Parts: sequence; structure tokens; C-alpha cells
Amino acid sequence: MGNIVAIVGRPNVGKSTLFNRLTESRQAIVDEASGVTRDRQYGKVVWNGKEFSIIDTGGYASNTDDIFEAEIRKQVVLAIEEAAVILFVVDTKNGVTDYDDVVADILRRSRKPVVVVANKVDTYDKMAYIHDFHSFGLGEIFPISAASGSGTGDLLDRVLELLPDDVQSDIDDSLPKFAIVGRPNAGKSSLLNAFVGEERNIVTDIAGTTRDSILTRYNKFGKDFYLVDTAGLRKRSKEKDDLEFYSTMRSVKSIETADVCILLIDASRGLEAQDKKIFGLIERNNKGIVVVVNKWDLVSKDNNTMKKWEEAVKSSFAPYTDIPIIFTSVPSKQRIHKVLEEAMHVFDNSHRKVGTSQLNEVLLPTIANYPPPSIKGKFVKIKYVTQLPANSPTFAFFCNLPQYVRDQYKRFLENLIRKNWDFTGVPINIVMRKK
Repeated sequence: MGNIVAIVGRPNVGKSTLFNRLTESRQAIVDEASGVTRDRQYGKVVWNGKEFSIIDTGGYASNTDDIFEAEIRKQVVLAIEEAAVILFVVDTKNGVTDYDDVVADILRRSRKPVVVVANKVDTYDKMAYIHDFHSFGLGEIFPISAASGSGTGDLLDRVLELLPDDVQSDIDDSLPKFAIVGRPNAGKSSLLNAFVGEERNIVTDIAGTTRDSILTRYNKFGKDFYLVDTAGLRKRSKEKDDLEFYSTMRSVKSIETADVCILLIDASRGLEAQDKKIFGLIERNNKGIVVVVNKWDLVSKDNNTMKKWEEAVKSSFAPYTDIPIIFTSVPSKQRIHKVLEEAMHVFDNSHRKVGTSQLNEVLLPTIANYPPPSIKGKFVKIKYVTQLPANSPTFAFFCNLPQYVRDQYKRFLENLIRKNWDFTGVPINIVMRKK
């Protein structure tokens, strides 16, 4: 879990086109699940049954016309620190430029696995030009056309060979894994310390967890669980872009390793775009979520403040609003136990299985009274529903015309399930199948 591949290179070599090409099939599926807006910087790739995350670093720097060498250097250094494999994209039409040499130089010294991707090999005669790139001294060159997709299969095969195997030696998979995520300075480390307290002896670091994420086992407050910690956020990067880039990268790693994500929001700052982005990542990865509004002691309150905050959080995360929200102040340990209790509750909900006969008995009468709206005079009849074996709650509704069921009706079905069974804090997937 949590393997990240980063795409680097100077502007206009086709990084985004390659990113879109590699993520498109997967992205489409992901988006349709809940109307998640596309994030051009982060996506998932599935190849030969393996899944990894891909980050387009180009989205993180301001590519002005006067490309600053510093800007490119910064992206490459970020990628080296955070990714397991790096795709270095170059443009066959232009050959080797000074900026390419700058990138190659940093990559050579990094000792990270690098794949040189010669893009825009759209016709066979362009193959002759790829040999120039051997001057980088970075090994085999992979000729591709990101626009048409040719050559990407061999490229992905190579990426899978280079990705580190997940070593999960001593991990008990039945125990929940919680990750504390949120923007920089929202109070993640203070919350972590509040959970841990001074009793270091109850904490054991597990040997052999993936190099990106460290799992620490806690046995505390009568609960047994792992906390996910990702390789530390470098304090030396003070620039806003870097911080945002790091926190996204690290959130991705934590989220993918965890079962339940504890999303920390800084009450003194209010809800910010970055909070929504992290929430979107959690939802897209089908992970459980507990929202914790921290630094509650710093907010001036009246009788209505908490209610207003709850409404604000829910409306900004809509349509997915069945989420626990807890207000804490970490220094005074206010409601810290409650956070763990809710995380446990959400973990249990994510493993909830509802029997088929029960589902049909409860849902079908309501569906018969409120069927999907007819489209072009065609009526959808839902005959049967069952929960599929999946990592997160997924329900298949069998009907005569699955293609005519719109997202809005799927949301109605999801809400119907939530009304009858406790799936608080867990994304639900609704799939329509041909009977």
C-alpha cells in the first residue's frame, strides 16, 4: 500500500497528457462513484492487477513562461523525497535541453529508481531520436506517445518491476489502522501525542512495515489499534507550495495505508480548500472517516456555534454527510477518548455485512413506491439487491435497465441504506447490474 510514482520533467513535454493516459480508465470509475471532482495532480493506476498512486508534479509549480530552473529543481527534489519510482518525461521532438540536463543531474545523484520516458514518438521514424537521451546515464529509454497511448504498456511493466514489495511482516490485519490527516499545523502531532501520552511502554513500532508508512501499535483505553505515521514532513520547506505538495503526498500515503482517517480541521482557521481536498482523497479511496474540529477552545462561542459548524462541515462535504464530527481541544485532552471511540465505531461500520434477505425485505417495498424516474418512456424495475464482497460496503441492485439509473437515484438508494443500517463514516458504493 501507499506506493507513489511521480512524473517529473520540464514544462510542455506532455506530463499531464501522460498522467491522464495512465489514470483515465481508473479515474472514470472513481469519479462516477460519487461525483468526485477530478484532481489533475493525483490519480490511481491499475496495471496487471496491481494498483499504485501517481502524482503529476507539474501541477504543483507555477510554470510561468520564464521557467525558473529553481522551480524545476524544487519539483524534482520533492518527487525524490516522496516517491518510490520516478518517471522522467522528455520530448523527442526537441531532443535534450539544458533543463533536461538539470533534472537528469539531480536524478542521477538521488539513487532512486528512475525511468526515462521519451514522449511524442508518434511515428516510427521518431524512434531514431531517442538515443540522444542515453547521455543522461539513467539506463533504458522508454519511447511512448502519451497522446495515442503507444508504448505505455511496456512502461507500466517496468514501473511494476521497480516498485518495492510491501513487507507487512508482523501486522495483525484484524486490528484497525487509524491515520491522522489534515493540513499542516492543524494539530496532528499534538493529537498523536495526546493518544500516546507519556506511557511509551504501551507503544510498539512494527518491524517491516512499508518504508513510507510506519505502523505503531497501541493498546490503550481498552482498545487495540495501529496508528499510521508517514515518513516525517520536512520542516525545512517553508514555502507554501512545498508544504501543500508534501501534505498532499503524505496524506495520500497515510490514507491508503489506513482503514479509518481522522481528518483534523483547525477551528481557528475555519474550513479551507485543502480540507476539502483531503476529504475528497479519503472518499475516493473508500476509507472510513471521522472529522475532528480541533482548537475548539480558541473559538468564541454562543449556543449555536457547534450546530453552525456541523452544518458548515456537512454542506462543504456534501452529498456525503453521514459522518461523525467531534469538537476537541487537544491540549486539555477534551473529548480525545471520543475520537478513538468514533474511529472504532466507523471501523466496525466499514465491516458491516447485511444479509440479502434482510436487504430485500426492507428496501424493495420502498423502491416499489419510489421507483427510478422513467427515461424516454422506459421504466426501470429493480428486482433484487445484495451486498457484494468488497473492501468497503458495496451494494448491487439488479434491474432490467441499469444504464438508465442516474446518480441522483443512486444517492436515494444510498440514503435508504443509511437510514436502515449504521454505515456512519463509511463511503457506500452503489452499483447497478443487469438482472
